[in-house]
Amino acid sequence: MKLFVVSLTLFCVNFALAQKNPNFVDGRGTIVHLFDWTWSDIADECENFLGPNGFGGVQTSPPNENIIWVQNNDRPWWEAYQPVSYKLENRHGNEEAFKDMVKRCNAVGVRVYPDVVVNHMASISTEGTAGDVCDPTNRDYPAVPYTIEHFHPTCGMDYNSPSAIRNCELSGLPDLNQTEDYVREKIKDYMNHLIEIGVAGFRIDAAKHMWPEDLKIIYGSLNDLNTDYFSAGSRPFFYQEVIDYGNDVVSKKEYIDFGRVCEFKYGNLIGPCFKGQCPFNLLNTFGFDEDQWGVIAGEHTLCFVTNHDTERDNNQFLNYKDGNLYRGAVAFMLAHYYAGVPKVMSGFEFDGRDSGPPHDDNFNILSPVYTETGCSNGWTCEHRWTSVVGMVQFRNVVAGTDMQQYWSNGNQIAFSRGNKGFFATTIGGDINQGIPTTLADGTYCDVMTGKLSNGSCTGKTVTVSGGNVQVQLSAGGDEIAMAIHVESKLS
Repeated sequence: MKLFVVSLTLFCVNFALAQKNPNFVDGRGTIVHLFDWTWSDIADECENFLGPNGFGGVQTSPPNENIIWVQNNDRPWWEAYQPVSYKLENRHGNEEAFKDMVKRCNAVGVRVYPDVVVNHMASISTEGTAGDVCDPTNRDYPAVPYTIEHFHPTCGMDYNSPSAIRNCELSGLPDLNQTEDYVREKIKDYMNHLIEIGVAGFRIDAAKHMWPEDLKIIYGSLNDLNTDYFSAGSRPFFYQEVIDYGNDVVSKKEYIDFGRVCEFKYGNLIGPCFKGQCPFNLLNTFGFDEDQWGVIAGEHTLCFVTNHDTERDNNQFLNYKDGNLYRGAVAFMLAHYYAGVPKVMSGFEFDGRDSGPPHDDNFNILSPVYTETGCSNGWTCEHRWTSVVGMVQFRNVVAGTDMQQYWSNGNQIAFSRGNKGFFATTIGGDINQGIPTTLADGTYCDVMTGKLSNGSCTGKTVTVSGGNVQVQLSAGGDEIAMAIHVESKLS
C-alpha cells in the first residue's frame, strides 16, 4: 500500500511538471506573441522567419467565434475576448486556415499556443464571426449551447474578495461556472479539438477569475498532445493569466501546481529598472530573491516585458513606444538566467486603448509589409528587430549555463553565461573599457546590432583579449546593450 501511495504521488508530480513544459523543439527557448495576426500570415511567418531564426513558439489570438463590434470605424482588439461559441472561425481565419497554420508551424519547429477564453462569454448581443447569435441578458448561447444554469448568478466584482473574483462578472462578462460538469465538458471538448489539430499548449485568459481546483480538473481531463508532432505521453503546456503583484487576495501560487503562471511582477519591475527607478546593479539576483523582488521561481512562470493588456493599461510596463529602453529590457530578459519561459510581444501600432489591428475598408485584417528590420503597414513586428532576433538566438546558444563574472558599476551591468555568451547594458553613463568574461579571445559579432553573414558581421564587431571584452556603449544612444556568443565568433 505504501509503495502504491509513493508511486501515485510521483505520477502526480511528474504529470504537473509535464504541464509546465512548453514542448519546444530542442535548441529553442522563446515564444513570440503575434498579436491579432491572421492564421495565414502566422503560417508564412513561421516558415519564412520564426523557424529559420530559432523561435520556439508563437502565441495566437483566441481562435473561437467572437462578437463583431464596430466603433469609430474600427473593430477593437478586445472583441476576440468575447466568445459567442467555440467554433473556430473569426477575423483571423477559419478552422481550415488554423489547421494549416499549426501544421506548417510545427513542420519548421515552431510550436503554437492559442489564447483560450473559457472564463466567460460575450456581454454584447450581436452576430458572431461565424454567423451565430447570442442573448447575453438571458445567458443564452445556442451555438455551444450554454443557458442560464451554466453561469454563476450575477454579482458585482469585488477585488478584495477571492470568491467574488472567481464567481462574479469580470468587466460585466457573463461568468461561466466551471464547477458544473456540463461546462467542464464543453471546455474540454473545445481544448481537445485544438490538441487534436496539433497545438502544444494554451495561454489561459483570466485564469485568476476561475477556481484553481476547477482548472486543475479540466487540465487533467485533457488528452495528451498529438503524436504526429509530439512524443507519446506529452502533456499540453499551460500558462495562466493570474495578475498578482505580490499582495493580491488571489495568489499566483494557488495556480502553480498544475501549470505555469504569467509573472506580471517581472515586467512591472523591469520597466522601472530600465527607467532608473530600481537598484539596477542588483539585477543579478532578479528572480532569485523573492523577498527582494517579489518574482516567484522561474520554473513556475512565463515572463515578459509587456503584453497586449499592459502596453495599453499600465505605464509601469515598457512597450515599443519606449524605444531603446524597451529594447534593452527585452534583451536583458533573453540574456538573464532566470528560468521563466520568455515571451516577446509583437503587435501593431495603436493610439487608443481600444484600437484594433490594421484593416481595410471591410475590416479585413491587413498583412504586415516587411522591411529590413521590422514591418510597416501598421504593424510593429518587434520580433523582427535586429536586437530581438539576435537575443532570441543568444538565449538558444547559452541555454543551460549559469551567470558568471557578474560586473556592475551603478547603472551599468555585464555578465557571462557560462563559457558561451556575454551581455552588457547601461542606463546611465557610457561604458568604454575591458570587462572580464569567460569567452575565448577573438573577434565577435555583436548580435544586438547585426549578425554573421557570409563570414562577416552586419553590425558592430567586438574584441575579446586576455579574458576581457572591450565594451563600448553610450547611455542614451542607439546602442543600450551589446551581446556576443560562441556562435557569433568571427575569428
